[in-house]
Amino acid sequence: MNLSRSAFSYKAKLCDDDQIKQKMLDLADKHKRYGFRKIFHILRRSGFHWNHKRVYRIYCELKLNLKRKPKKRLPSREKVSLCQPDQMNQTWSLDYMSDALINGKRFRTLNIIDDYNREVLGIKVSNSLPAIRVTEFLDDIAVSRGYPKELRMDNGPENISHVMNQWAQDRNVTLKFIEPGEPAQNGYIERFNRTYREEILDMYLFRNIDEVQAITDQWMQEYNNQRPHHSLGNLTPHEFIKRNNFSTFELY
Repeated sequence: MNLSRSAFSYKAKLCDDDQIKQKMLDLADKHKRYGFRKIFHILRRSGFHWNHKRVYRIYCELKLNLKRKPKKRLPSREKVSLCQPDQMNQTWSLDYMSDALINGKRFRTLNIIDDYNREVLGIKVSNSLPAIRVTEFLDDIAVSRGYPKELRMDNGPENISHVMNQWAQDRNVTLKFIEPGEPAQNGYIERFNRTYREEILDMYLFRNIDEVQAITDQWMQEYNNQRPHHSLGNLTPHEFIKRNNFSTFELY
């Protein structure tokens, strides 16, 4: 049969893997976020010279593999040029911020402005802001303001959800997503966030969500009616609209 004598007489050697298993389990229990490569190199540095294929086989048998978080796949985004619209409700900008109460409980804010005159259309404060709550808040603003032609925002999970996409289709609103990692493409709302952070979130200690919302609502009135804006020629957002022949009725 043309079979070599050494192959015919070979007997497999049964290796005892107990020592490897115990060492790996000890390392995995002590360093819960160490993967195979990290554990293997620590074993080598400790004087154990087991073959990496053998160690990896046992690593898989013990089911020590770390779960990988799947990478969020986004469609390609066009580079969005930031320019001031020439009329109201042409482009709104939307973004989120977070802070904490004095008891350590976190809360989030949903900030929405009109890019035309940098007017604050609304700030929603809540413990959580799922997509359905975001769309409801947009509808509340639109009752008196109307819907925008475009809504500029980042690629957060609420913004790319099916709920937001369906809302935009039903109301004929175009969702303009900025490129990932390019917050400057949403510069108007980013600049507003800085002001809101400095004048409200960093200025007060909040006891509850209602207090945050009340202080925020009062500040929004001042921001829209009294605070001069450098990019608007030192006019307030509402003064800028009046100067361009919009009636006061259209602001509310």
